[in-house]
Amino acid sequence: MAKRVAVVLAGCGVFDGSEIHEASAVLVHLSREGAQAEVYAPNIPQMHVVDHVKGQPTPEQRNVLVESARIARGNIKDLATLDVKGLDALIIPGGFGVAKNLSTWATQGKNCSISKEVEGVLRAFHAAHKPIGLCCISPVLAAKIFPGCEVTVGHDTECEQWPYAKTAEAMKELGCRHVNSQVTEAHVDTRNRLVTTSAFMCNAPIHHIHDGVGKMVQEVLRMA
Repeated sequence: MAKRVAVVLAGCGVFDGSEIHEASAVLVHLSREGAQAEVYAPNIPQMHVVDHVKGQPTPEQRNVLVESARIARGNIKDLATLDVKGLDALIIPGGFGVAKNLSTWATQGKNCSISKEVEGVLRAFHAAHKPIGLCCISPVLAAKIFPGCEVTVGHDTECEQWPYAKTAEAMKELGCRHVNSQVTEAHVDTRNRLVTTSAFMCNAPIHHIHDGVGKMVQEVLRMA
């Protein structure tokens, strides 16, 4: 039987929702590996809406579930209905929506809180020893919830290629172990059954991002 994988989205668009290329890459690689993706998102208001041309917030209000449905082509479920018993793995793509809508990392960093629904889902998969895949900024969710876990967001030294490397330092302060890696690689924390890859934490060609997400998906399915 095909493995069933929950994919949790945080909206639609890098600056206020899920990173669309990462979400698409997850769905493409799951399909290629013969897995069945089931897409979920929380039915909550976005923190704010960003004009992706100007890079500035607008006065609009949008809903995370409604916006995520754009990526899922309408085939999406409310995160509140997710039942870990019928699923084999969980994957959460990145994008600022993870740090704005699924948590408050964007405004509070390591002192953030995580949405109760999102935390509940992560803890349920972890308790069931089912693999969790996280890319780009979403490994901060694991760093906050699972002290001592091993994750990667790429590199821990900021430079032009790794403009968000300070994230790794904040995660270390939460008690997790950060593992430097290349954008085409994924790190596997066998004990916690976590698979992480840096994706757009790196300034890299988009096909390298796609390949790194593919590696994450393959490792998640290998453990599922």
